[in-house]
Amino acid sequence: MFTGIVEEMGTVVALARSGQAARLGVRAEATLEGSDRGASLAVNGACLTVVERSADGFVFELGPETLARTTLGRLQPGEPVNLERPLRFGGALGGHLVLGHVDGVGAVEEVTRVESTTRVRIALPSRELEPLLIPQGSVAVDGVSLTVAALGDMSFEVMLIPYTLTATTLGRLRPGQPTNVETDVIGKYLVRSLAQKGVT
Repeated sequence: MFTGIVEEMGTVVALARSGQAARLGVRAEATLEGSDRGASLAVNGACLTVVERSADGFVFELGPETLARTTLGRLQPGEPVNLERPLRFGGALGGHLVLGHVDGVGAVEEVTRVESTTRVRIALPSRELEPLLIPQGSVAVDGVSLTVAALGDMSFEVMLIPYTLTATTLGRLRPGQPTNVETDVIGKYLVRSLAQKGVT
C-alpha cells in the first residue's frame, strides 16, 4: 500500500529483456533505507519487488503482466522514475490509498501551462475506467497522487502545481506520452459491489 507521495526520482540504469520478462535496474538514494532484498517499492506507480540491492540502487524483475499493463517495459537508461516506499502503519497518509496495481496505460493528450501550474489531459485506456473517476476524486498518474480536475469523454484532467512539476517525472509530460493510471480503490470496490447487486 502506498500514498502517491513520491519520495524521490530514481534513474533507470538498465532494462534487459528475456523472453516475456525483463530486469529493471534503478539508481536511487533516499529510498534505499529500509528497502532490502524482498521489499516492495512503487516505480512509476507499479508495485515491484526488490530482487537485488546495491549501495546505489535496486534491480527488479518485470513479469509479463507488468510489461503488458504498465509503461515500465518502455523505459530507457537515463530516464527518471518516481519512487515511493510502502506506507507504514502509523505513517502519515499525505495523498490517497494507492495499491501500486496499475489499471492501464493512458496517453497524454494535451499539456497546458496556466501561470505557474500545468493542466494535463490524459486519455483513458478503456471505457471500463470511466465509472471509477469522479470530479475532485483521486487518481494516481505514474504513481503520483492527484485530484481529478475535470472529466471528458474517455479522458480526465489534472492540475500540477510547481512542486509536483519539479519533484516528480510529471514535469516532463508531453502530448502522446504514455502514463500509468491507477484509479481510486474505493471506487473499484463500490462499482464491484453495485454490479454484484445488479445495480448499473
